[in-house]
Amino acid sequence: MFTGIIEAIGKISAITPTQGDVRLKIESEQLDFSDVKLGDSIASNGICLTVVELGNHWYAVDVSRETLNKTALQGWQVGDLVNLEKAMLPTTRFGGHIVSGHIDTTGVIQKIAQDSRSIYFEIQIPADFAKYVATKGSITVDGISLTSNLVQGNIVSLNIIPHTAQVTNIGRHWKVGSKVNIEVDVVARYLERLLTSPQASHTTAHQTPGITLEFLAKNGFYS
Repeated sequence: MFTGIIEAIGKISAITPTQGDVRLKIESEQLDFSDVKLGDSIASNGICLTVVELGNHWYAVDVSRETLNKTALQGWQVGDLVNLEKAMLPTTRFGGHIVSGHIDTTGVIQKIAQDSRSIYFEIQIPADFAKYVATKGSITVDGISLTSNLVQGNIVSLNIIPHTAQVTNIGRHWKVGSKVNIEVDVVARYLERLLTSPQASHTTAHQTPGITLEFLAKNGFYS
């Protein structure tokens, strides 16, 4: 599990096709490798990937065809910068929100504008996933835990402060038309599962309905 607080920036130094899959080599002078070992998970632009090789300030991961098809990774090139976060520990300060490292979909940056010292972004995501994003709610974009300013239809608006742009790959890689990895808030997914499961529909007339889809919509969870 991750928090969406980026620890370091890495650079893709090699992309090697391997029997239909891909092996990536990622270098980073910033990442603390002192506690990294083979089999550990490192989120790379939000994708939870397993370390299969390890060297001096670099690691390698295998990427399955499924991951290639479902994420923005298929567009990565040697020299690209990626956001890195090691899997959290029980003692880690929880600075972001619950991030699984399992990408739900990809989004496309539609608009970039300067907003005082911040950078304003509009990202279009597939309509099927827009229901999981709420205004002022959490969303993970390229592994970064962010708060949405506004959700209108399937457009998510974000304001990025200068610090976040500097310590991530935002300032160097996010352009209009760029594809980014999206992970929606896992809590919203579990709520939907609980409310739409067959067991949830068996509420009797003598039971209090409690939290319903109508209740969530009324209180801004489904905007």
